[in-house]
Amino acid sequence: MSGDPYTYGAREAEKLLKELGISTLPVDPFAIAGRKGITVVAKPAEHAGVSGMLIRVGNEFAIAYATHIDNEPFQRFTVGHELGHYFLPGHVEAVLDASGVHQSRAGYSSKNQFEMEADGFAAGLLMPRNLFFPALVAAGKGFAAIEKLASTCGASLHATAIRYAQCTRDPVAIVVSAENRIEHCFMSKSLRDIGGIDWLRKREAVPRDTPTFQFSAEVENVRRGARVEASSNLQAWFGGRHDVEISEDVVGLGRYGKTLTVLCKRSINRTLAS
Repeated sequence: MSGDPYTYGAREAEKLLKELGISTLPVDPFAIAGRKGITVVAKPAEHAGVSGMLIRVGNEFAIAYATHIDNEPFQRFTVGHELGHYFLPGHVEAVLDASGVHQSRAGYSSKNQFEMEADGFAAGLLMPRNLFFPALVAAGKGFAAIEKLASTCGASLHATAIRYAQCTRDPVAIVVSAENRIEHCFMSKSLRDIGGIDWLRKREAVPRDTPTFQFSAEVENVRRGARVEASSNLQAWFGGRHDVEISEDVVGLGRYGKTLTVLCKRSINRTLAS
């Protein structure tokens, strides 16, 4: 393995797509499972708490995905995640319990290497870089681009936003929070390279003087999937010496109970360099 677990998983998925001759979006993870003889079934909606399962009986494999969250992109990512456990070297041996079952929970929150690799695999499967980047260029900038890409790839806003931050050449940060506590932050390479800013850490409080804090303080905003387009400041989020206005687009992720924030500014590099 080279690089971080998420990137490794994404690259392995991209290799698989080349081997299978898949070169157009959207990628169908259900069809890929079928080509490998893996049965895919929906879990009853009353069985909440687990997003997906990889099951082995003898030499046969099956994937079960959750339906308690009625969201097709979420279900597609779940199947992709379980395919990651099936295809990635060492996963089957590491993650299946004595009864041949592995249960996964969504949210990019696990620090387990195998779960991070499987998340990366799902992202790379649904949004392979060689197809995603041209679509990204055509989609434009910021949150509007993420929405277009999510529709093109059949992926959730959450997963697409993270992949956008990985692939864009613009300075962008994707922050996911719950109850005004940060769950994770993905920064594009160009933003990380700026220097003079602080990293946001898991469980750190969302800065109070930001639109995200005000938005998430109203629980109903998150539950009903409300969204806000606002302006903010780089210092408010990351501290440091850069007093730069940025756009802050905020959307509630409904039943997930989380808030997605997209921070970006088209000309931020030139501004910070001055």
